[in-house]
Amino acid sequence: MIDPLALISLSVLLLLLYILFVPLLKWNQRLLINSCFLLSSVASMLGIAGGVWAVGSGITSQIVLPLGLPDLPFHLRLDPLSGFFITVICLLSFFISLYSAGYIKGYLGRRPVTSLVVFYCLFLAGMLMVVLADDALFFMISWEVMAAASYFLVMFEDERIENRRAAFLYLIIAHVGAMAILLSFGVMAGLATGFESFNGYTFDAMRQAEFPLKWATAAFFLAFFGFAAKAGVVPLHVWLPEAHPVAPSNVSALMSGVMLKTAIYGIIRVSFDLIRVFPWWWGAIVLILGLISAVMGVLYALMQNDIKRLLAYSSIENVGIILIGIGLSMIFTSFNLPLMAALALIAGLYHTINHAMFKGLLFMGAGVVLHATKERNMEEMGGLIHRMPWTAALFLIGCVSISALPPFNGFVSEWLTFQAFLLSPALPIPMLRLLIPLGAALLALTGALAAACFVKAFGVTFLGHWRGRRNPRINEGGWAMRSGMILAALSCLALGILPTFFINWLDNIPAQLIGTKINASAGSYGWIWLTPVAPERASYSGISVFAGILFVVAATYIVLHIRRSSVTRVPIWDCGFQKINERMQYNSTSFSMPLRRIFGFFFSIKERVKLVPRQAGHNAFPMRLNYSLRIRDRFWGWLYMPIVQSSFWVARMAGRLQQGRIQVYLIYSFITIIVLLMFLR
Repeated sequence: MIDPLALISLSVLLLLLYILFVPLLKWNQRLLINSCFLLSSVASMLGIAGGVWAVGSGITSQIVLPLGLPDLPFHLRLDPLSGFFITVICLLSFFISLYSAGYIKGYLGRRPVTSLVVFYCLFLAGMLMVVLADDALFFMISWEVMAAASYFLVMFEDERIENRRAAFLYLIIAHVGAMAILLSFGVMAGLATGFESFNGYTFDAMRQAEFPLKWATAAFFLAFFGFAAKAGVVPLHVWLPEAHPVAPSNVSALMSGVMLKTAIYGIIRVSFDLIRVFPWWWGAIVLILGLISAVMGVLYALMQNDIKRLLAYSSIENVGIILIGIGLSMIFTSFNLPLMAALALIAGLYHTINHAMFKGLLFMGAGVVLHATKERNMEEMGGLIHRMPWTAALFLIGCVSISALPPFNGFVSEWLTFQAFLLSPALPIPMLRLLIPLGAALLALTGALAAACFVKAFGVTFLGHWRGRRNPRINEGGWAMRSGMILAALSCLALGILPTFFINWLDNIPAQLIGTKINASAGSYGWIWLTPVAPERASYSGISVFAGILFVVAATYIVLHIRRSSVTRVPIWDCGFQKINERMQYNSTSFSMPLRRIFGFFFSIKERVKLVPRQAGHNAFPMRLNYSLRIRDRFWGWLYMPIVQSSFWVARMAGRLQQGRIQVYLIYSFITIIVLLMFLR
């Protein structure tokens, strides 16, 4: 019998079975690419169907697979929460699989893509298994499959030292996080059925348990630490701006768009489903870390000249916005305010799907630019709108969406988060009464900085004139790449103008986790008006805003073009200079200079100007001026460099033990035996 869980299981099975056929196809790389991305598109569509069905119907179904260890079989469970994350993963995977069919062909003739195809399928399957897992053993195996597959995808171009360095850093942080998650499951399993047996390893057993506060706190923060490391929450974010830029762009889009969301899924699953009862200050800590990540992420993004690095830092900002919604929901739940808790959770989930769509679109656009120019440095770009009009238009939609401007989707989720902040009743704790308005102000600051960041990303890359030293032949991306981007852009628009439909669909998740829905208040005025808490408090109509913008644009076009003589074209005003060239336009560094002056204390900045004097003449008229600027993440110096230096110091000390003489090694053995006898007597 077909049910949502069967559809999603079939999707995973297709991806895993395809890997077995890769050795037969690897001799024909073009066929390998076409078959892989055709099959992953089909598997993604099956997953979308199963996920949408599960969320819309509020279905919960479980199966037990006779796999795993003796007496420890794998448990799978599909409920509205896992169905939502499967929908997000599969929707973006479908778009990116279409895009990849064109993008990966760019490697043909340069390097084999067999490993990329294998780990791409394994990566998708790993993410789906993480979300389906209903016991600690299967969850950790799936988590490691996902981490290992993404490690090898980051390492795809392993001849570059920056790829090897980024992959190694990612692997270390991923495994430190995985150990914390494993410890958290160990604590919950032990408290569920006792430490004498393994029966508590299923999530069902954990759901039935009542945890003492101190043990629940230990389990939650261990899990939160592990998931935060994967999500890139500040200060555990340092792997993210290293790994995402060096991976192939389709992989960067998946890692940023959906892999980070598996960590968001883990945080929600552990806090709302497995532990269930928590004090308000857990939510306050999540909220504060979300606010820090949102502000720091966008500030770091603003300072970047590498377009993919900018997008990676922007993901930290958006993960912060999602955590703001989750933290607020936890606070409201602990104070028994279910309607506000449901609203805040819906805001976080809505931003989860929004971020997957617009970040996937932006990484795909960056990939087309990289494909055409062989450049990631925005200082070497400019004027691409004339040569890549499709990519420019679609990238602009991504920029508008991520900047939270109506009528696109980013506005809706941030607006819902503001509603959760500003429409909340007075909370009984003084610190929360301070934190709530402060959080709303920081979220507004984040939105303004994000708009500046993506004005820079689009303006410097696509407008003006080409700045690079070489002038490559630049062509627009093919239709396979464009189709993936067009579908992602349409999703951004649909999520922006029809939020009431999507919120009604999502509403089974807070019903399952919190026990209430918001559809009665959100849709009080029908599908046109979104009224999140009460009709008389606030409302938004995406379709009306969209119609209004279309009307203004159409009216402006008609007025300007009704007569040919109404538009007069004249030379660009040159401020009295002659022969305006590319050196006179804003570049990435100069665009961010004012904000660098204001927020400079957040960064480790080294700025240097060196004048090269003329051999003859006055020094006031130098021959050349050399300007260099280095901006580093302060957290790297504060937190990670001491650990790195300590590790090297310990390694050097340990290295001295190796003398190369057998007599010395015998002395070590003798001392070891003496020490053991002293402790074991």
